[in-house]
Amino acid sequence: MDEIDLYLRKSKIVREGVEALTFQTQEARGREWAARHSYQVRKVWKDNLSAWTDAKRPDFEKALSALRRKEVPALWCYAVDRFDRKGASSVIQLLDSGVRIIFDYERLDSAEPRDRERIILDAERAKTASDLLSHRVRDTKQMQRRRGVWLGAAPYGLCKDKSGKLSHSKQWGTVLRILSEVADGVTPRRVASGLTADRQPSPKGGQWNASTVRRIVHNPVYEGWQVVALSREYTWPIAYRDEAGERLSVFTDGVEPVPADLVAKARRVHAGHQRGALGPRAGKASHLLTDLLRCAGCGAKMPGSGRSYVCNGHAMGKPCRAPASAMRARIEEFVYREWLAKVSSAGVDEGDPLMVAVAERWAALVAPEQTEEAQESLGAVKSAEAAVERLANDRAKGLYDGAMGKHFPRLVAEAEETLRAAQERANSLNNHRIDLTMFDDSDMLEAAWEAADLPTRRDLIRVAVDKITVTQAHRRGSPFDGDARCTLKWATPEED
Repeated sequence: MDEIDLYLRKSKIVREGVEALTFQTQEARGREWAARHSYQVRKVWKDNLSAWTDAKRPDFEKALSALRRKEVPALWCYAVDRFDRKGASSVIQLLDSGVRIIFDYERLDSAEPRDRERIILDAERAKTASDLLSHRVRDTKQMQRRRGVWLGAAPYGLCKDKSGKLSHSKQWGTVLRILSEVADGVTPRRVASGLTADRQPSPKGGQWNASTVRRIVHNPVYEGWQVVALSREYTWPIAYRDEAGERLSVFTDGVEPVPADLVAKARRVHAGHQRGALGPRAGKASHLLTDLLRCAGCGAKMPGSGRSYVCNGHAMGKPCRAPASAMRARIEEFVYREWLAKVSSAGVDEGDPLMVAVAERWAALVAPEQTEEAQESLGAVKSAEAAVERLANDRAKGLYDGAMGKHFPRLVAEAEETLRAAQERANSLNNHRIDLTMFDDSDMLEAAWEAADLPTRRDLIRVAVDKITVTQAHRRGSPFDGDARCTLKWATPEED
């Protein structure tokens, strides 16, 4: 008995209300045909994909390959429009190759010469019908977008009413939490871990991941805007523009989006254009050098223990090839003297990198509000510069060759205006000066040190020192030799 393969297809993007389009019904019809014509079904190929999109239909390609390689003498398909919707060109090559394809609904068989013309015509009709349907769908969606109707399922944190407008859902608080934490400097990975630990279901119902957090941070819908993807390859959503180049709101009247300044800051921080507010948490350190010291033997921190600083790794029973320890009074005195000499010798007005770093950190301590505002303004400049560059790169990739291309000049003009305004604000905020006189005079610096309490002394040390690596003593009980045992890493300016 000869063998035959069956090819079944339905479109997952269409509501299949016709029984003949279901896999079960198609397969039953195919097996009936095979039995009636004395064929045995060898393989059933199935694709739940559109026949018109550029998406690959894996089983369709495999079915044709098997046919061309003569693994099977014939292929059955329910109807021409279930086979392909790309016109005559898609079937002519197969007809010319001499393979046998049966289209059950139309009762067409490529083995019959009289059916060749009908198969080609039906293939063209299927393409025409598909083109018309696609055109109608595109026009309908375009009109709905222009009315601010959200197409598809509502994004995470939002729900859709009968008119297609969006409003807050019960997960809206999680959206605000994500943006707030990212704006504070928490990484998307840590945000995702925190949400999972708090048993907050992700948009797919399972654990959170960093990519989901990033998409929420950068999705314009949370600002209230209609969105669109530039292409099938570039699926990251951008704000949709109407014929006039204006963005369109998709929120129900009275529903507030995420505050614009919070969104902007979260994106700057995530892009690395600005630091978040959350740094190392302030602890209750009772010693001058806690968290600065590192053991050269294993890299572990050296917290205070009794009258000494000791390798924490070794103290916790972990392997360390040369555990370091140092008398607290001796190493603190050494570090202070090194700090005093190094800082007071650095030129305040000579652009010394150490003094630039000291100025940045001292400003953050004595004028935190001004410093934070200045850093935010510099972050806005970097973000605006990146936006201009991104537009140019996207244009080079051909992402604005389609319908959005007509808005490209306007988008560039808006991005350049944003950059100009950010630069002006940054220039105005960075003109304030911090008094660094005491750092240029060893007597004043020493007097300030003597008058300072422990927290202030810790701050003073840290404006100039990032890390101190301590090696193990040459022998137990030997006098402390700071020059031989301590390597200080001095501060460097923040990168622009």
